Amino acid sequence: MKAPTFWTRRGPTAQLLRPFGLVTRLATARRLRKPGLEIGVRTICVGNAGVGGAGKTVVALDILSRLTGHPFALTRGYGGSLSGPLLVERGLHSPAEVGDEALLLADVAPTVKSRDRAAGARLALAEGATAIVMDDGLQNPAVQKDLSLLVIDGGYGFGNGLLLPAGPLREPVEVAAQRCHAAVLIGEDETGALARLPASMPVLRAHLVPDCAEPLGRRPVIAFAGIGRPEKFFRSVLSLGAELVAQHAYPDHHVYEARDASALLAEAAYKGAKLVTTAKDFVKLPANLRAACLVVQAHLAWEDEMALELLLSA
Repeated sequence: MKAPTFWTRRGPTAQLLRPFGLVTRLATARRLRKPGLEIGVRTICVGNAGVGGAGKTVVALDILSRLTGHPFALTRGYGGSLSGPLLVERGLHSPAEVGDEALLLADVAPTVKSRDRAAGARLALAEGATAIVMDDGLQNPAVQKDLSLLVIDGGYGFGNGLLLPAGPLREPVEVAAQRCHAAVLIGEDETGALARLPASMPVLRAHLVPDCAEPLGRRPVIAFAGIGRPEKFFRSVLSLGAELVAQHAYPDHHVYEARDASALLAEAAYKGAKLVTTAKDFVKLPANLRAACLVVQAHLAWEDEMALELLLSA
């Protein structure tokens, strides 16, 4: 799904839908009253207050790479047809079965995909997990969390600040923040999002650093992405010095078909450009398109890495 443009401002459409936000708020509050499963190992939730690409997965990947022992990732596997719980295997499972984020997480740590988070946590525990990192799930009470992080995209903030369907929020920011131990701000706070958080709430600041296996400086490229905030990816490509001759934003979690591959390959040949995409999109591409693409990866650079390490070890 592509986020509606009215989620970024409080225009007529958002105002018309605003009363329905009460339904969202009550439904979330009711869900959160359910008791969670205590699983006996450290459980870290990387979430946010709304829907869309705030950067949760990249934060979860970073945390998984820092934990010692045998950490597991736990994800609902958005868009995946399999309910789980199951242990994700890259050679066995496809993005259509487990979702694209699950395959990215599985490259870093053992990953359980499960729509039932409690059942997924039990499977991770049975497989020897010494810690669990949940990619999303702040509004899901099925598993008790020892550490919850509120991830914020500095360029987008909380959108228009309204609840679904009038805006991108699953619950009021102030309510979500009460259950979190710290916020993670990715990029500069361009929308004043931090002003909505409690003054006492720790804020970890980080920036996305793009990287590519081949130099892109002055190279004509066609960038495409089906992620929550594709404009962030296009800016990353430009920051590597590429000449962006075209860009294509597909809906988040887009399933690439043969016609998509044909169109992109034909355009690249016509314009004499290299195709570039995200790691999240790359795992879903048809083989012929994957062979013609470069991946622009992104990792986090933390302003205060020691503060993050202390939080993870507390």
